[in-house]
Formats: sequence, structure tokens, C-alpha cells
Amino acid sequence: MASTQGPEVPANLKARLEATYDAIAVTYNKVFADENDPFRGKYTSQMLHFLQQNAPEKASVLELGCGAGVPGTRMLLESKSPEIHVIGNDFSSGQIDLAHQRLGKYEEAGRLEFKKGDMMSLEFPRESFDAAVGFYSIIHLPRDEQTELVNRVVKWLKPGGLLLANFDQKEFNNKVNSKWLDHEKGWAYWSGWGEEGSAKMVEEAGLNILVKEVSRCETDATFVWIIARKPWMGDR
Repeated sequence: MASTQGPEVPANLKARLEATYDAIAVTYNKVFADENDPFRGKYTSQMLHFLQQNAPEKASVLELGCGAGVPGTRMLLESKSPEIHVIGNDFSSGQIDLAHQRLGKYEEAGRLEFKKGDMMSLEFPRESFDAAVGFYSIIHLPRDEQTELVNRVVKWLKPGGLLLANFDQKEFNNKVNSKWLDHEKGWAYWSGWGEEGSAKMVEEAGLNILVKEVSRCETDATFVWIIARKPWMGDR
């Protein structure tokens, strides 16, 4: 079986995805996460431009699904204006182990910390972050969880805070690929509200969309990339 689409969320979804990313960590990073993905860099640069307009000297960013930390987390940490502290979340020990190896100097400097686990289990005080990013990660959640997570992120953002994330351009309930990346242990799951549905989800959560663009990646997947801002106090 290559891929299926159906109405039911697979059993033990998060545990199965965790096992997949542990098994395919090296393969995944060769295909996507090293220097072969122009989109992370492009949209991270745009987000940093908007963040600079907020004029903080230092900023705190939550990365949902940080993976091995390259190039997305590294690009955030290399920012000089503002200087960024990153909390990186991922449920894969294999991915986080790679991130430790690549970005350990930032951990030692106190600018990077990791929180392992399901992003739906994260808890933070209100207005903790200047920005939150999710590269190819939120799409692994069932659609109702995507909506709930975006609403939580809005609470965690400071006024003027930014969300950068990509969502599937197509609308579908559940999709499974049992051998993703041609890996024997590459079981994967995705869902999507589609281009307009994802934009509506972000806006209904209380964010103002600054960028909405559709980009097709080398694996033939097409995503809508969104950068959105939480209103400043008094804007609404």
C-alpha cells in the first residue's frame, strides 16, 4: 500500500509518527532539511524582517517540529537583530539528537533549549513568544488539532507576535503513506484544510495575514505558506 485517504485518524498516531521520524532521521535530513529546501530560508527571512519591525533587541521563538535544527533553527539563531532564543519542540529523539550535535554551541550559550514531545502537549504562559514557526510539522496533526494548536499559539504570542507555518494547499481529511521517502519504516500521516481553509483558520484564531503564498517543493507537494501577526493592543 502506498497511500490512502479516509475518514478515520489512525490509532496511536503520535507514537507511530515518532517511531517514523526516529527511523528516518538521517534520510529525512538528506532529502529536506539540510541545504535542499529554499522555502524555509525564504520565509524565515521574511518573518525576521517583520520581527525586526517590532524592534526588540532580543526575541523568543517557539519552533514546532524543529527536527534536526538545520537550516530553520540555525537561521533563527544566527539572527543578530534581534538576537533570538529558541525553544525547539519535536517528538523524535533521533531528530533532537542530530540537533544537539549541530547546534550544541547555542545550547551552551543559553540560547537554545529543546522540549521533546507532542506539540499538542505543550504549555506556556500567555504572551511568552515574539514568534512561533512550524515547518512541515503542523500538517502531521489531524485537522481539528491543527485548529486547536493555532488558537493556543495565538495565546502564547505577545501582541505583535508572528506565526510562520506551512499547510497543505489541498483540502483532505486524512492521508497515510506507509513507505514515505521509500523507507521501510517511513509510515506517515497528514491532513489539511486547504489553501483557503488554512487561511481562514489562522484569521479566525485572531491573526492578521501578512504573507500567503503557494509554493511547490521538489517532492511534488504543494503548500501554502502563511506569515501572520497578532494584533497590537488596541488594534481590534
